[in-house]
Amino acid sequence: MTPARDTAAAPARPGPLGRSRAPAGLSRDVTLIVFCREPLAGQTKTRLIPRLGAARAAELARAFILDALAKCRALAPGRIVIAGSAPDGAENSPHLRRAARRFGAELIDQGGGSLGARMARALEPYCAGGAVLFGTDTPSLPRSLLGRSVALLRRVPVVIAPSLDGGYYLVGVRGPMPVIFRAIAWGRSDVLKKTLARLRRGRIRYALGPAWYDIDRFSDVALLAAHLTWMRMRAGARPSAPPLPCPATAKVLQRLGLLLAGR
Repeated sequence: MTPARDTAAAPARPGPLGRSRAPAGLSRDVTLIVFCREPLAGQTKTRLIPRLGAARAAELARAFILDALAKCRALAPGRIVIAGSAPDGAENSPHLRRAARRFGAELIDQGGGSLGARMARALEPYCAGGAVLFGTDTPSLPRSLLGRSVALLRRVPVVIAPSLDGGYYLVGVRGPMPVIFRAIAWGRSDVLKKTLARLRRGRIRYALGPAWYDIDRFSDVALLAAHLTWMRMRAGARPSAPPLPCPATAKVLQRLGLLLAGR
């Protein structure tokens, strides 16, 4: 697939545009795409296997998907799409089909090629009206911050939400596809830097969504557990305290003995 350049865009304006919370329903005209892999033991979250084992790593990946879809549903978008990758095709994955039914989502296959080619393929059918694609490796991301990135797409044609490893965990496109998905060395610490440079060269306006951390290694899982523990301690026993942003993930971490039981 060859994305087209947005030649009519104004000069780039990097950085977040505003800090207001995005209430549920703000994204009714936007498609939210959850980009994920079928959570099969031995084939997903492989860098966690040495510490957690294949089955538990897959269980955690499954929880990540459920929490991402729950946030999508809470934002009440026009459409929820699962862009899945599976050995026998996403449409034939029992895990992904169950998730699609549970959350009222469309299920499509990512297809082959590089990460960029697969992301562009998932976005292209929906970007005319606005589409936000994000991965499942940021389970602790608050729903309000996901909503903030969605809201930014009403003001600019491209939204990028940085991850702390130098890449990004979310990309939103409204209108013509920008040339940011090809000829990129994915998985390196300069992915975000190179992507933003391309947007500036193409004079494409963009905004940065909230930065967040993702979960790739066991040290990230430990950080996640510590973060969720802190959130519980901060909330205390207040009845009005908000629930954790990733309840399915928290349950798995509790079963693994990495998080104490609680709200």
